[in-house]
Amino acid sequence: MSVTSDRVVLVLGGAGTVGSGIVKALLDKGFQVAVISRDESRLEKLKQFLPPSAGSRLHTLVGDVGSEDGAEAAKGDLLKRTGKVTDVVSSLGFSWWQGGPPHTQSLQELHRVLDTLLLSTFTAWKAFFPLVKDNPNGSYTFITGGAGERLLMPGTGFLTLGAAGALAFALMVRQEYPEVPCKLNEVKINMGVTTPERLGPGYVSHLEVGEAVASLVQKRAVSHKVLSANSPADLKTLALEGRI
Repeated sequence: MSVTSDRVVLVLGGAGTVGSGIVKALLDKGFQVAVISRDESRLEKLKQFLPPSAGSRLHTLVGDVGSEDGAEAAKGDLLKRTGKVTDVVSSLGFSWWQGGPPHTQSLQELHRVLDTLLLSTFTAWKAFFPLVKDNPNGSYTFITGGAGERLLMPGTGFLTLGAAGALAFALMVRQEYPEVPCKLNEVKINMGVTTPERLGPGYVSHLEVGEAVASLVQKRAVSHKVLSANSPADLKTLALEGRI
């Protein structure tokens, strides 16, 4: 059994655009990978994206990590399936929101954005962080982006609010738990992420992001760090060396 095949990585948001690239790269490196989604059809779409050879190491579960009760239930189901979790990659949320200026939006829409980007990050962390925090060979990695630091373009204000909350949450966790044994990191992708067939200026492939994040998890190269990728070259450096 290889070193990586004995490690079980939970990818939160693994059925999304960014998450699917991370899942593929981790499977390519020999890890066991778990993905939880409320939507079974998204899990089926993920399976179709991945090579058939990865099927025996991919664990998919239908569950809702967006509430405390749902996340705890999903944790129980996952542990029954895998027995353990050694690493967590949190890539929750959606990659894009451009609903319009704030005065045209409803409070309900703001709640939805915050639920998706911030509150689910908290409820999932609360459930799964205890599984890895005392493991010196484990890791918990937040995937964040530049939307949390600036308005990307007109009409994206709610995306900025949600992403800023997730960014602050990752910072808070690192500061609150400075001595925790597991590796506790944030990978900040300061560019758009999409699929290779839709790449354009200012965008990077989700497969490139996946390779960089999987390399970080594999090498356990840093601890309590923010790794910022401002260009594809930065991602390549992370993928080759396990750090930026």
